[in-house]
Amino acid sequence: MPLPDVLRSLLTATGPSGYETAPARAFAEACASFADVETDVMGTVTARVKGTGDGPTVAIVGHIDEIGLIVTHIDEKGYLHFIGVGGWDPVILVGQRVELTTKDGVVPGVVGKKPIHLLKEDERKRAAELKDLHIDIGAKDGDDAKALVRIGDVAVISADPIELPNDRYVARAMDNRLGCFVAYEAARLVAEAGGAVGDVVAVAAVQEEITFAGARTVAHALRPDVALVVDVTHATDAPGIDEKENGSHPLGSGPVIERGSTMHPVVFDELVAAAEAEGLDHTLSASARFTGTDADAIHVSRQGIPTGLISLPLRYMHSPVELVQLDDVLNAAKLAAAFARRLTADTSFAR
Repeated sequence: MPLPDVLRSLLTATGPSGYETAPARAFAEACASFADVETDVMGTVTARVKGTGDGPTVAIVGHIDEIGLIVTHIDEKGYLHFIGVGGWDPVILVGQRVELTTKDGVVPGVVGKKPIHLLKEDERKRAAELKDLHIDIGAKDGDDAKALVRIGDVAVISADPIELPNDRYVARAMDNRLGCFVAYEAARLVAEAGGAVGDVVAVAAVQEEITFAGARTVAHALRPDVALVVDVTHATDAPGIDEKENGSHPLGSGPVIERGSTMHPVVFDELVAAAEAEGLDHTLSASARFTGTDADAIHVSRQGIPTGLISLPLRYMHSPVELVQLDDVLNAAKLAAAFARRLTADTSFAR
């Protein structure tokens, strides 16, 4: 199964939190053929498919940002020092090729550290930390580096999508360009089917990896009657993951529907009913207190928004080799579209 062109365009655009312009533009361009598209001052994109009646407005929300690195210092020898944008395991960064987004375009570099041959015995016993790493762009000295890169420029790991057997794909930024693709595809399916009773709004929200800022502001402004957040979760068929703690969500098992303290029970029930009616494989997950997704911000917006969460099984989260099975993604879009089309003007989210 080929990787959809829209998903490829999202995965190959670079956009750490706060610097999401390129992937947000790709999302907006993809939605423009079937929806009314707007971009707010934060950079969040909304794509509205008008409803056929007075049914509830449904927001389907993915976050468009990814984790990255931001330059904090350029030393006299031309090495770039950095901190993480979002959560990193520093071990993953060692030896990676990176792409820095600068005012004059992309500058390639590599993440370096002291070679193992030169490490002292106590240094060999501990994992590398961010402070032990630097980015080398091949500069002769500090002035040479500063002519190419500024403090505050961001970088991502260079890792274009690759196809594996069984319709599985690997790339950086699957978290959470996948959620944005599901939002896009669900809205497209609704438009193709002639619309839903209420408006359906696909949302590419910014800054989830740092503050949920895009979700907070767009939920306040959009004021949907119900929201579906689409994000990734840990595929539990990878070594070292305990299903007793994380549930059972192997690749190929379909989208994961969340149930828990912050998830609205009517939304959960309607999602399960939609999955069963469409014959879509799915699994269930339970959470308490928070989910670690944009749902945590959206469900308490204004007077409260009935919120559901659809997750996609993903291996190796927050790495350049995030791995997903494509039919799980496509079935999540079918689920979100079916949910939106099942709602009526009489649907009540009263407790």
